[in-house]
Amino acid sequence: MLAQGLPWISTMLASMVTFSPIVASAPVLPPLGFMTLLAWRLLRPTLLPVWAGLPLGLFDDLYSGQPFGSGIVLWSLTMLAMDVIDEKFLWRGFIQDWLTAAALLAAYVVLTAALAGLAAGYPLPVTVGPQVLLTVLLHPVVTRVVALLDRIRLLPLKRL
Repeated sequence: MLAQGLPWISTMLASMVTFSPIVASAPVLPPLGFMTLLAWRLLRPTLLPVWAGLPLGLFDDLYSGQPFGSGIVLWSLTMLAMDVIDEKFLWRGFIQDWLTAAALLAAYVVLTAALAGLAAGYPLPVTVGPQVLLTVLLHPVVTRVVALLDRIRLLPLKRL
């Protein structure tokens, strides 16, 4: 149960972080749920199935404040893109993973800002730049936390 459920639970809990009472005038908080999903997918490619983007994106849509369906579509497209990348490149290193994650994270932040702007009736805000930079720079930290969770996931239940 823990071995299969921890990636799902940790991604859902990370998605709920944005559902906080903190109000900001500009988007600064990185999309932690998406970052967690991406970190799990990069660390353990076969652990989450390709279709996992749909239910996890739906859960994120409930808490992120984005227009409903944007998480479903973007998370599913990310899982499909990661599947194509895994087929294309059998061996990857840290730099390639970080560049892949940086491209996907930047695209996600810009596309969610554009979708939110369309839904609200105003164009893409220029203030999304710092959020993209912070998201890309925090990716190794989120990956490190996911690696720690992966070690916990693999512990025998007697040791917990």
